[in-house]
Amino acid sequence: MDANLILAIVLFLIAVLYGAVGLGGGSGYLAVMGIAGVPPEIMRPAALTLNILVTSIGTWKYVRAGHFSARIFWPIAAASIPFAFLGGRLSLPGNLYRPLVGLVLLYAAYRLWRSTLSNSTPPPPRAKLPIWIALIAGALIGLVAGLVGLGGGIFLGPLLLLAGWADTRQAMGITAAFVLVNSLAGLVGRLSSVPELPPSILFWLLVVGIGGWLGAEYGSKRLDPLILRRLLALVLLAGGIRMFIQLSLT
Repeated sequence: MDANLILAIVLFLIAVLYGAVGLGGGSGYLAVMGIAGVPPEIMRPAALTLNILVTSIGTWKYVRAGHFSARIFWPIAAASIPFAFLGGRLSLPGNLYRPLVGLVLLYAAYRLWRSTLSNSTPPPPRAKLPIWIALIAGALIGLVAGLVGLGGGIFLGPLLLLAGWADTRQAMGITAAFVLVNSLAGLVGRLSSVPELPPSILFWLLVVGIGGWLGAEYGSKRLDPLILRRLLALVLLAGGIRMFIQLSLT
């Protein structure tokens, strides 16, 4: 099978899985493009571009379905952007932040999976999120996301669910919008220094656009919330394992 076709199929599957849980799939795109030999200097802007399309579709789908809270979203998003910029300018040794982030992701995956086993239906939101806590949470997520080079949604979704501040689909909608604004900010910064995208970007956009639409359609309307939580737990598990694989390769 042609290598470009295999790459397209994998990008499609990543977009379906991540789109269903309110994420864009940026970390997955980076991993696949790295294996496919895409030049490193254009991998991140390409991944951000794909991320923006998938999360735009996801945000639109979840907002239209009524699964979004502006009161929760805006304080977190507003605080995350400047701290993500700060985190991006800081430098920590990989042997320090990778295992820490990996453990956080694995623990969140474990907690989310357990939450799907204890009840036949996911628990409803237990408490309102105070603005000052939202600002602190946004700043911390932004800082960590900037340090690690992720969009931050992989941290925000589990936090909203495990703290009981949003139900399953609402957390996915907030996460999609959060990743969208952070990816837009990141792409502007990247293109200002590396104004280049790969020739295949239009085809990739078509592929992930279809995958993201399918994932967001089923995630926002049709998939059982328990399945959504388990899908997110699997994404977190993959992210945590990837951190330790990267550590072993350095």
